[in-house]
Parts: sequence; structure tokens; C-alpha cells
Amino acid sequence: MTFLGVGPLGGTYAACYAELGYEVLGYDVDAGRVEKFSAGELPFHENGLEELVRKNLATGRLRFTTDPDEVAEFGDVHFLCVGTPSRPDSHSADLSYMESAVTTLATRLTRRCIIVGKSTVPVGTSSWVQQLIDKHSPKNVEVEVAWSPEFLQEANAVQDVLRPNRVVLAAQSDWARDLLHAAHKGVFELAALEDRHVPLVVTDFATAELVKVAANAFLSTKISFINAMSDICEVTGADVTALARAIGHDARIGNKFLRAGIGFGGGCLPKDLRALSARAEELGVGESLRFLSEIDAINIRRRSKAVRMAADLTGRGSGPAGPELSGVPITVLGATFKPDTDDIRDSPALDIARRLAGAGASVTVYDPLGVDNARAQEPQLRYAASLMEAVDGAELVCVLTAWEEFRHLDPEALTDLVASPRVLDGMNCLDPQLWRNAGWTYRGMGRG
Repeated sequence: MTFLGVGPLGGTYAACYAELGYEVLGYDVDAGRVEKFSAGELPFHENGLEELVRKNLATGRLRFTTDPDEVAEFGDVHFLCVGTPSRPDSHSADLSYMESAVTTLATRLTRRCIIVGKSTVPVGTSSWVQQLIDKHSPKNVEVEVAWSPEFLQEANAVQDVLRPNRVVLAAQSDWARDLLHAAHKGVFELAALEDRHVPLVVTDFATAELVKVAANAFLSTKISFINAMSDICEVTGADVTALARAIGHDARIGNKFLRAGIGFGGGCLPKDLRALSARAEELGVGESLRFLSEIDAINIRRRSKAVRMAADLTGRGSGPAGPELSGVPITVLGATFKPDTDDIRDSPALDIARRLAGAGASVTVYDPLGVDNARAQEPQLRYAASLMEAVDGAELVCVLTAWEEFRHLDPEALTDLVASPRVLDGMNCLDPQLWRNAGWTYRGMGRG
């Protein structure tokens, strides 16, 4: 099998499927990315992935290439794992990378095979991909589209591939369905070996295309709901963490994605939320999903709220142009959108750091893995090589990514380093009493 696009999606799948025993070829137009993978190095961070890449390169089951002719010759099953970012002019998904990958491969195919979509796409994409294939592939070569959406969580992606919580498949014919099942046989065999059950959903193409965006829209809704409740908690004196814990015990609600804070980010949730809303408009049912726009708006407002809280904590307040923080040294702990990754795409933490600097603050950022990527995107900020360096002289420390290193900080050890012991807990991941007992002014999101 081949994986077209070896970013965080395709690169992880390629290594994991080689680990499951398949012969795998990863393809990308980015020669630098292919060179890194071929050398057993990762162009991004993902827990446990580098070890799998090196192990399976050594066995010969895993290879990488920039040659599309090699891909066409090698594969019986080709997985589409290319990016589908938002279009520059709208919130709709940009399918140009997918179009390029499909047309490049289709013209070179010489035998019967399936092309399987894994990328997150607008509903209706599979039929468009089949049309591209029919147009560009040789007339004597039978090629069918199939679909199997991905459900990877960064920092847990290896486990999500090897031990998924469900597998969704869609195919057009019995032959394609059998081949698609064979391509997932290793996942089910591993589950049987470990006495686990992996739910299998065999469905139509439209449903398969909707599963990922629907799941991400629902999770986004949970996050924005608890963040909206945190605003009510603040003005009434309630504690949003206790509220979330209480409602989370209801099995119909569940306790995951109910932590109030600065909101969600990353390369999936915001993009997929907006793309689903845009696709609904295109299909004439935009009114049914109009609430997603408010979910998105609540999320973005968390970032400006954090800046206002910073101004309030430092005694600056807000003027006609918004918060005024000229000259205030502020430390931002966290640049990535979540812990255990180096991904800064649409990171609330980094966006808040930028907004603080825009309000005049002297901002220093520290992150265990994301500093290099953050510096490339926001070079105007100052970056520290260590946490202790970052907090030195700060009048406010903002914890904006819930890294383990930050969650278990000793406030007493930091007291002599900072100019003023004030902390904004943007992730509600600290113990308020511990920090207050150490003499710090503590402020959380919806918990006082």
C-alpha cells in the first residue's frame, strides 16, 4: 500500500501499517520531508513515531519516495493523506492538493487498484475524485475510489492508528470492499490478539465523508459550551471546574472536552468546523448549522478575553483601543495548541501571545517543543530556552498550554524570579490554593 502525503496523517499511518506487517511506500512532493523520513528522522513531533519509522525502515517494509511512477507501480491500495486546508478566499476546504495527488497518480496507473480517501473532506468529494480518476487514468485500467476517514489525535496518533476506537469503510463494489477490508486486516488481528473489539461501520460514501467533520463539530460545541458557562460562573461566583465535573458524571454528556480555558485550536477543529458550515451553505442547508458560527465565535472570543484578563491582573485595564499593556513584561508558557506536540497551527496560546505584544506588552514565550515553529511564525516575540529564563522578571505569568511541566510547577520556586507573583491559568490546569498559599495572585477561567 502507498500513502500519498506523509505529513502528520500519512507519515503516521505509513509507519504504523508497516508495523502491522504491510509493505508500505510513503510519497510526498516535499523532498526534504521524504529525506528526513528516509533517514529515520521526523519533520514533526509525534509520540512514539520515530521509533516505528526507524524499526520498519530497517526491516525493509517501509520506504519513502518522491517518484510518482514508483508509487503507481508499487501499490494495490493508495491512501490519500494530503492536506485540505481552508481556501484563502473562504472557509471552504481547499482540495487542490488532493486534485494534484489524484491526477498525478491516475495517469501513471497500470493495474487494477483502489484509491482510498483518508483526508478530511467536504461531503461529496469521493464522487469528484472518481471523476478525476476516470478522466486521467488509462481506459484499460480499472480504478475505484473507496473511503476510510481518519480519527487521529495529535500526541496519540500512533495508538489511534494501531488501536482505533472505530473503523469506517465505504466502497463501491464487492471487490473494492474486500480489498479495503484486507487493508485493515492487521488492525483487527492486533485487536483480537489483545482481546479488544474494534467497532466496524460499513456505510455509504456521504456518511463516511461526514463522520470526521461531524465529530469535530460536536467536540468543538462541547468546548465552546463550557467556555460560555465559564463566563456565567465568573459573574455569579460559581466554579466552572466543579460545574464541568458535576455535569460530566452524566453518561449522556461525559467529562471529556469539558475543560474551560482559552479555547480550541490546531489544524483540525477550527478548520473542520468552518468547512462544515461552508459546505452546508453550498448544499442549501446553511440555516441548520448556523449555530456553528457562534461556536466558532465563542472560541475566538476566549483569546481576546485572556488579553483583557491580563490587563486586569496587571492593573492596566482597557482603554478606547482595548487593553493597554505598554512595557509590561509578560511570560507566556505554551506556544503549541496542545501539549506533547510541536504543532502551532491556529494555536490559541501563540495567538494570545501575539495579541499581548500587540497591546504593548514585552512578551517572552517558552514551550518544551514548539519554540522553533513559533519563532518562524511570530518572530517579533522573544523566546526563552528554559522555563526559568522565561519567567525571570515577569509581572505576569500566563499558562496557556497544559504541558505536564507547567501543571506541576512549584510556585514557591518561582517567587524570587518574577517581578510580581501573578498567574493567569488559561487552561485551568493549576491548583489555585497551592498558588495562593505561595503568595501568588491567581486567576483562572471561570473559577475566580
